Amino acid sequence: MEEVKALIDGHQRFYKQYFEKQQDLYSNLFKEGQSPKFLVISCCDSRVHPAQIMDTKPGDIFVIRNVANLVPINEADGKSHGTSAAIEFAVKHLKVKHIIVFGHSQCGGIRTLMEGDHLSNEYSFVDPWMGIVKNARASALKKYQDKAFDEQCAYCEKASIEISLTNLITFPWIKEKCDSGNLTIHGWYFDIETGDLLGKQGDQFIPVKELIIE
Repeated sequence: MEEVKALIDGHQRFYKQYFEKQQDLYSNLFKEGQSPKFLVISCCDSRVHPAQIMDTKPGDIFVIRNVANLVPINEADGKSHGTSAAIEFAVKHLKVKHIIVFGHSQCGGIRTLMEGDHLSNEYSFVDPWMGIVKNARASALKKYQDKAFDEQCAYCEKASIEISLTNLITFPWIKEKCDSGNLTIHGWYFDIETGDLLGKQGDQFIPVKELIIE
């Protein structure tokens, strides 16, 4: 149980180093609620923490985490859609001003997608979920057919971000806000090895510090 104790000890450090020193911040967040300006759709990967990578404070970003930071298309079928529900809450109720699809290198979800369908039941939920960006796999296999598997995966990681950005617009209330200038969507990519954060501009990803921000 040492691994669990490490988390408990970590909370004690958090309480002393952060909570006690920011009691006014937490008090205001408790009394006034949250009003983040950013929705970040990130991967579940344990190495990629958006709040840490962008050095944000509690209350700054509303984060959705799922396998491979995917956005499904709008399906108003009355069924349970966890990611879509969280997006709806952020846009309609919290009224965020920006949505960032936050991808990263060495994504396990993308790697399983690139491997193709699995015969065992170990991916019975993952394979259908990754089908959301199956066109990214097809594109990677076509454009990078002569490249190593890792290079194909790296291309697919970025291509899947583009698909998720397109899928966001299938929600009419997102498209309406984007068209009116009340909401902006972004595609960002974090390189775990180098620490670089890239942003989609046009048809390429460039360092975020070089992005043209309007």
